[in-house]
Amino acid sequence: MQRAVRYSKKREAILEAIRGTSCHPSAEWVYRQLKPRHPDLSLGTVYRNLAFFREQGLVRSVGTVQGQERFDAIVAPHSHFVCSCCGCVQDLPGLQLGEELDRSVSMQYGLAVERHELTFYGLCPSCLHQQNFKEETQL
Repeated sequence: MQRAVRYSKKREAILEAIRGTSCHPSAEWVYRQLKPRHPDLSLGTVYRNLAFFREQGLVRSVGTVQGQERFDAIVAPHSHFVCSCCGCVQDLPGLQLGEELDRSVSMQYGLAVERHELTFYGLCPSCLHQQNFKEETQL
């Protein structure tokens, strides 16, 4: 039996903060965004609500980037790119994850794959540009 979940302005604000950005925020980012408008908000409240949203399927964890768990309000399967320099996380919605890969891995390894996530790592355009600029100026 599920218990009723009480309405909370803070809970709503936390979810809206995640839904309102494409930066794949951390709990700390959400806290910093909301603290001016909700002075009694605690970081613990943000963490508890993010765990609740994840359990409810309203957000998903993208993983840990530069020591902080990052979240995504787009829960449909899609791939991500993580910049290994600045830590930005970007959606890659055009990539087709496909059930064929799930079937192939299931058959090859004797598994029952239900889903998969694909994350690419490297340099974003801004960091790549900065790296190329540094190399050019050192010549």
